[in-house]
Amino acid sequence: MGDPIIGLVMLGLIVVVIMLGFPTAFTLMGLGMAFGFYSFYDPSEAWTSNKIFTLMVQRTYGGMTNDTLLSIPLFVLMGYVMERGALVDKMFHSVQLAFRRMPASLAVATLVICTFWGIASGLVGAVVVLMGVIALKPMLNAGYDVRLASGVITAGGTLGILIPPSVMIIVYAAVAGQSVVKLYAAAMLPGFFLAFLYLVYIIGWALIDPKVAPKLPADQLKVDIPPWLAFMRDHYSQNMLIATLKALVNPSPLMNAPSDARLSYGGIFKNVLSSLFPLAFGVALAAGTWWYAVIHPENEFRESQAVFATALPGPEVVAPTAKKTSRRRNSVGNWRGYGFKRTLEQCW
Repeated sequence: MGDPIIGLVMLGLIVVVIMLGFPTAFTLMGLGMAFGFYSFYDPSEAWTSNKIFTLMVQRTYGGMTNDTLLSIPLFVLMGYVMERGALVDKMFHSVQLAFRRMPASLAVATLVICTFWGIASGLVGAVVVLMGVIALKPMLNAGYDVRLASGVITAGGTLGILIPPSVMIIVYAAVAGQSVVKLYAAAMLPGFFLAFLYLVYIIGWALIDPKVAPKLPADQLKVDIPPWLAFMRDHYSQNMLIATLKALVNPSPLMNAPSDARLSYGGIFKNVLSSLFPLAFGVALAAGTWWYAVIHPENEFRESQAVFATALPGPEVVAPTAKKTSRRRNSVGNWRGYGFKRTLEQCW
């Protein structure tokens, strides 16, 4: 059996075995070992001396010692932690309320969550499956077209291939020997631009044909808030940040409120810290990025220059040739000699 026939048979068996329900990783490993054993089999040697066993050990060791591939299980762990913490459900509900005034708000929220979830996990299949569980049923219950509901989930889920950190880019960089950072820089702009085009397409379709994305009822656009928060909204400001700052300056109305809406000064201060934390975090992140990108390279460059200068031997200093002079030095007397300052000082 020739090599092309072996390749075609192996490809067909991969498809058949995966369709039967076997895990993809074990399918590829098992078929690779089986066909490798067949290709490298030598009747004159013992079957334990087959080259496939040596190649399997070398490939396994190479994968374990690859620093680039180490980030893949860490990304998977991060996505698992976010999924178990029900952060995606809360994020979807919050984003949907934030875009409630836009056409096809549920589809827009699904696309935004798919984009950011792809950034968090870097996995395409996990994003599609998770958003299909979370967002598909609410969109169908709201009367969304099936084509729009399923299309936005599948299209948004595939953005994880381009938007960093992408597991596919890491695997490609490890196999092709390319820089992961350069591949991330090359794929970031196309990924976000593609997400923007999807967003424009969804909104445009909803504006042209409102039947594909009906507006949500008014009761689904409201959130139950605690009594103290409603009291701050009614007595201070509709903007919660401004209301919190006003309550910090003038806490007496909130401290004298009814028992169910009363809040202590410590609670007010805690809310102020919680409100200002995103701003402080953004400023700290921008300052840290600026320091790492601008100041830190300059310091490293100066340190490397200093180390390089101390490592090299300095130039030999050659004393200038002594020149005789015939001038009479009045300050020294009738002295004739070499015109060195040190000699003159010694004469003094």
